[in-house]
Amino acid sequence: MSVTIERVDAIALRIPYDHWAPKPKFGGIARETMDCLLVRVTASNGLVGWGEAFWGGWQATQAALEHWIAPLSVGQDVNDRQIFARLERALHNFGRSGPYLYALAGLDIALWDLRGKLAGVPVHALLGEKKRERVEVYASLIAYGGNIEHVKRNTARALERGYRQIKLHEKTTEAVAASRETTGPQIPIMVDTNCAWLPEAAYDAVAAMKQYDPLWVEEPIWPAEDVDSLGALRKATGVPLAAGENATGTLEFERLAAAGIDYLQPSAVKNGLTNQWEICRRAEESGATCVPHAPYFGPGYLATLHILAAKEKEVALERFFCDLAHVPYASSVPIENGSVRIPDVPGLGPEPDEELLANFRA
Repeated sequence: MSVTIERVDAIALRIPYDHWAPKPKFGGIARETMDCLLVRVTASNGLVGWGEAFWGGWQATQAALEHWIAPLSVGQDVNDRQIFARLERALHNFGRSGPYLYALAGLDIALWDLRGKLAGVPVHALLGEKKRERVEVYASLIAYGGNIEHVKRNTARALERGYRQIKLHEKTTEAVAASRETTGPQIPIMVDTNCAWLPEAAYDAVAAMKQYDPLWVEEPIWPAEDVDSLGALRKATGVPLAAGENATGTLEFERLAAAGIDYLQPSAVKNGLTNQWEICRRAEESGATCVPHAPYFGPGYLATLHILAAKEKEVALERFFCDLAHVPYASSVPIENGSVRIPDVPGLGPEPDEELLANFRA
C-alpha cells in the first residue's frame, strides 16, 4: 500500500540577526529579520517531511501553498517523483516564477525528505553515489553599501571564523580592492552585484574588478534574463560570470550555459530539489559549473548540501555571514573550520528544533 500525502502546512519564521553594520535594504525597506517559510508535509503513515520555500514575499507564497497547492497535493503518492512536474504544469497560468513555483519548490523539498525517511537513506543516496564527506562553505557577506571599513572588518571576521572563500554583495571596485587587501592573493573572492548595471554600463565596472582576480562576478546585468548581453560581457572582459538565482526551469539554465556563463546558480527554494538536481546535471554535461544559490538557513540549505554531496564537480556551499538569534541545525550540522559534514541520516537530516518553531514564528 502506498504512502500518500495527508496534510501540507506552511510555517513562517522571522529570526533577528546581526551582520555588524546597518541593516541592508531590499526594495527600499530595511531587512530586519532573516525570514524562512517552512513547508511541513505529513504522510498517511505519520512521517513528516520538511521543505523550504523562498523567503521573499512569503505571505503570498504561503497563500499559494495553502489555497491551491495543498489541496492538489493531498492524496498523492509520496514516492511519485512526477508530482512537481504535474503541478507546475497544472498551475502554469499563475506564472512561471514567483509564489506558486516557490511554494511548489518547498513541497518538493519536503517530499524528498519524506522519500529518504521512507527508504531509510539520506537524500544524497537517492540522487546517486556520495562523492565526498564534507563540503567547503563560503562566507556570503551581506551588503555594506560600499562602506570600506565594514567590508574590511567583516572580511577579516569571516577569515577568523575559519572561512576560506568570501563573497561580497558590493558594486564598487574600491570595495573589492578592500576585501582583496584583507584576504591576500590566495583566498577566492566572488562579487555579487545583484543586477547592478544596464548592459552598456556593465563593461567598465566589471573590467575594473578584473585586477583583483574575482572567482566570478555575479549577475552584473539588468535585466537578469538578458542572457545575450551577459554572454557578450563575458567575452569582452574575460571575467568569469555567475548567474541563475533569478532563473527557473531547466531551459533558462541551458540558455545561460550556451551563452558561456561559467557558473550556474539554481536555487532549491525557487526551483525545488528535483529541478535543481536536473539543472546541475545538465549544466555540468555542458561544461559549465553548477554552484547552487543557497543563502538560506532551513531545509533548502540542507537540500543543497545533499546535491553538493552527489554531484560530480566539487564546489563550495553558500552561507549568509551573520549571527542569528537562533541558528537552525547549529549542533547537528555545524560549520567547522570553513566546512560542513554531509548528513548521513535518513532524509535531509535534522528536523527544525522545537525552540525555533516556538519562539520565532511570524
